[in-house]
Amino acid sequence: MPPVPPSGSQQTRFTTLDRAQRVRFRRAVSLMLMTLVLPGSAQLVSGNRRVGRIALRTWVALVVLGVVAAVTSYVWHGVAFWAGTNTMLLQVLRLGLMALAVGWAYLFVDAWRLGQPLTLQRQHRLAIVGVNGFLCFSVAGALLFGAHMVGVQRQFMISMFGDGSAVGAHHGRYNVLLMGGDSGAGRWGLRPDSMTVASIDAETGKTVLISLPRNMQNFPFPEGSVMHEQFPQGFDAEGMYLNGLATWALDHPTLFKGSKNPGVDATIEGVEGITGLKMNYWAMVNLQGFKDLVDAVGGVELNVRQKIPVGLPSDSFFHYIDPGKRTLDGMDTLWFARARYDSDDYSRMARQKCVMSAMLEQVSPQTAVTNFQKIAKASSAMVSTDIPRGEVDRFAELALKARSQKIATLSLVPPMINTAHPDIALVHQKVAAAIARAEGQKPATKTVEAAPDTSTDADAGSGAGTSSTGGQGASPTPTTPTAPPSVTGGSLGSLSEGYAANESEDLGAVC
Repeated sequence: MPPVPPSGSQQTRFTTLDRAQRVRFRRAVSLMLMTLVLPGSAQLVSGNRRVGRIALRTWVALVVLGVVAAVTSYVWHGVAFWAGTNTMLLQVLRLGLMALAVGWAYLFVDAWRLGQPLTLQRQHRLAIVGVNGFLCFSVAGALLFGAHMVGVQRQFMISMFGDGSAVGAHHGRYNVLLMGGDSGAGRWGLRPDSMTVASIDAETGKTVLISLPRNMQNFPFPEGSVMHEQFPQGFDAEGMYLNGLATWALDHPTLFKGSKNPGVDATIEGVEGITGLKMNYWAMVNLQGFKDLVDAVGGVELNVRQKIPVGLPSDSFFHYIDPGKRTLDGMDTLWFARARYDSDDYSRMARQKCVMSAMLEQVSPQTAVTNFQKIAKASSAMVSTDIPRGEVDRFAELALKARSQKIATLSLVPPMINTAHPDIALVHQKVAAAIARAEGQKPATKTVEAAPDTSTDADAGSGAGTSSTGGQGASPTPTTPTAPPSVTGGSLGSLSEGYAANESEDLGAVC
């Protein structure tokens, strides 16, 4: 055994002092860790107990509230969507996080004071300052960053969505007109490049995408509408198409008294006359902003069936997207959806539907949360809409339901529909049948015959008897070899037989 130093010796005094220093150091560290785990507990033990009780009770209340909110949101997603879209609640949450950051930082500083740093050795004082600074800035920084993200969400809701009144579902469905167009000075909302009605079941979220060609002519308007008064026999203006309604209305703004978007209003009236559906809301998508959105979510995987040109041969960035399963960035995805070089409008419409399907299926809630700030910035620049803020939570919940279901499609294009002289009765029948099938109902037995040179059998859809079109056509005889499905412009099908993605019960299966 080592010899025991005599009582009262200098060595004994140093040993006792070191032990006391270590005890004080451990106590100082413990006070800060207590503040990290249970804010206010350090003050209850060694400081101002009133401050400690207030802090601890506040912390317990916040934990209970957080647990209740998490459980409720898990059971009922609508709570989370409502909380994430209510601007008043978001402002309260933002201010609350900022106050919590300041209060927690104060408790850390007070815990450092209660640890009596001046009584510690130099190395212990430095260690305590480092630990306290790390914990203080980490916790307060995380809370302030959370407050910033909440502020981004609130600003996103204010800048993108209006404060108008909600419109109830029509016959159990919400019909939203989605329009795509180029941005640029004086071009926002002019001559939409694409028009698609998303008809969404108000309970199940089951969605039918109904696309209208931009070159449709001679179509009617709903009785009593502004455009019906101007064109009672249908839109027969020489050289004008469906996508020209917006510019026509902007040339005659006095007809749309009190309207903020006469071009959109005229387009909606045209779409309602063609489809027989009443529109609830509209959204105009800036296609350049769409490119930024795809980049914000890390790209989108698409089945490229043929080489797709990006740009025109005269462009410096011109290249081809090679066939195969490809994860495309925003630029390539935009051109995949828009390319018309060596293609046609109806093939392009089919590819656009495949992009919609892929985005809905692949952009998960986890991806949205992880890339939230970039997505919010891109979305604010991408979409203009009249959907009120109070309805965003409803549509977010319906979109989540739609992700787990098949998306049905219908395109009012040749060979089924003659776009120059459309059979509106046939169009209404096709639209009603597509919605009935999506709702699990048997379509009405009444049929409307189309002109021989402009339509095909109602069930043939866009296929020609191959499994690639969703099995809608008649099967070939066993003795006849099945021809490989045709691909035109990167879309399954052809102009003469129709494109699979333009009329299908399961869009994902034919993309």
